[in-house]
Amino acid sequence: MKPTLLLIIFLFIFSCKNSSKQVESESLKSSEIQADTIGLSAIATKDFREFKVLDSKYIINEKLWNDFNKDLEDFTESTYERLKPLIIEQNIPTIQKHIQEGKLSYEALSKFYLYRIRKFDRENDLSLNSIIALNPNIISEAKQKDNELKNRKLKHAIFGMPILLKDNIDAAGMPTTAGAIALKDNLTEDAFIVSKLKSKGALILGKANLSEWAYFFCGDCPSGYSAIGGQTLNPYGRKIIDTGGSSSGSGVAVAANFCVAAIGSETSGSILSPASQNSVVGLKPTIGLLSRSGIVPISSTLDTPGPMTKNIVDNAIMMDVLFGEDTSDSKSIYALWEDGFYTESLKTNDLKGKRFGAFKRLMEDSLYVNAIKVLKNQGATIVEIEEEKVDLPNFIRLLNLDMKKDLPVYFSSFGNKDLKLASIDDVIAFNLKDSSMTMPYGQKLFEGIAADTATKKEFADIKNTLKSNGQLFFDKPMKAHDLDAVLSINNYHAAFAAVAEYPALTVPMGYSENGAPKGLTFIARRLQEKLMLQWAYAYEQASKMRKAPANYN
Repeated sequence: MKPTLLLIIFLFIFSCKNSSKQVESESLKSSEIQADTIGLSAIATKDFREFKVLDSKYIINEKLWNDFNKDLEDFTESTYERLKPLIIEQNIPTIQKHIQEGKLSYEALSKFYLYRIRKFDRENDLSLNSIIALNPNIISEAKQKDNELKNRKLKHAIFGMPILLKDNIDAAGMPTTAGAIALKDNLTEDAFIVSKLKSKGALILGKANLSEWAYFFCGDCPSGYSAIGGQTLNPYGRKIIDTGGSSSGSGVAVAANFCVAAIGSETSGSILSPASQNSVVGLKPTIGLLSRSGIVPISSTLDTPGPMTKNIVDNAIMMDVLFGEDTSDSKSIYALWEDGFYTESLKTNDLKGKRFGAFKRLMEDSLYVNAIKVLKNQGATIVEIEEEKVDLPNFIRLLNLDMKKDLPVYFSSFGNKDLKLASIDDVIAFNLKDSSMTMPYGQKLFEGIAADTATKKEFADIKNTLKSNGQLFFDKPMKAHDLDAVLSINNYHAAFAAVAEYPALTVPMGYSENGAPKGLTFIARRLQEKLMLQWAYAYEQASKMRKAPANYN
């Protein structure tokens, strides 16, 4: 029987009451485009070649490059071609080795990424619209790193590496817009995790596009769209394959080799979805392991930043830099781990003794089946399991109620006071002044936030029920079968991991018949990131499934 096609919907909106019906109706054919949803991914019916808005109406390409044209005068096409083998698809240790050997410099590395972004990202037949802003001081900062490295031992693997930030993460010198016109002048100080990066010598290359307000704004818009950045496009199939959201620009930029690595953020699926859709590695950590201070919020209950990289090694390096207690974050976790804690996990490819649960329904997917074979060949035991019949009631209300109180806290504690924004209502009113420019797809979700209310007890009950149900979804089969983790696809079970506050890690597992990438997703209990990186590394090294997008070599 032909499955019923469901409308593609934005992050979180799918009703939990329909999740079991959705499980029965999904065929998981390779032609499906996955969307961020409550439990599992809906089948897409939207034609992604038909966008109301494609290019940004606010980013003027010529102006974007004014700060760099002079410095890039001596960076020619021949220089670019000579450096490509040293940088494209290379991991951080390899790039650092080239620099140590004098084949490359931090200045040349930064110029290479700038040149490549200018070459591909906007206003051409291959444009991806993945970048919103660039750090105007990146070249001078890179030169400083070269000077610091002279006659000194490398301080940290991240030293001098150009990193992109999802544009809901505060960084000095560039506005933090969350993709919204209302925040186009939101100049701030560095977020806590940005300070962590800089303390180890990382370079902030710029800001990546995203689904506006982290895909909790319009309701009927395609993933990857923001009023500031325009429509982000997938390098594996421009206007055809969905980018995933909301960390769309971060996933696309990493896939297209526009940076060494990027940081995304997730409430439910916003790292896992674009990472898997763009054939990169995405880690959604345990809530509180990485600071959320200075990041435009949806939910203080569920939000977390996380690294997005081309490979597991780089992801572990990023995690070694990013974790750390932040006393201003109510959920921050105090960890005594030393630097190198996560990269230490990558010393073995052995999965002997590891037990992973594979959802029986997903065995229809040939890529998933093949990934399981790879894990078995590495020594893992695979146990086929059924999905628990667990609902996630009032999920959307949790997000409504959290954002209603959390966004004003961001405005007052981290945002630019000159914006004179204090609430969701203020943003709604701002957008109504010029709706065709600020919200061509509407602002239905913000209107829902403004209308939602609850008592303290009701809100607490919503959170407690969701967390209990999410943990039950994973804990019951894991306990029954003595599992180390469960295996999913893309962001199919992102919402359950979100409310359980469990970590999830996706790694490329191949490509569907239409060329759409897919990811194998590991979900484990809290604070199991080190082990997850080890398992995923073993799979990655054995499978080697990631391929760079063909038109961006």
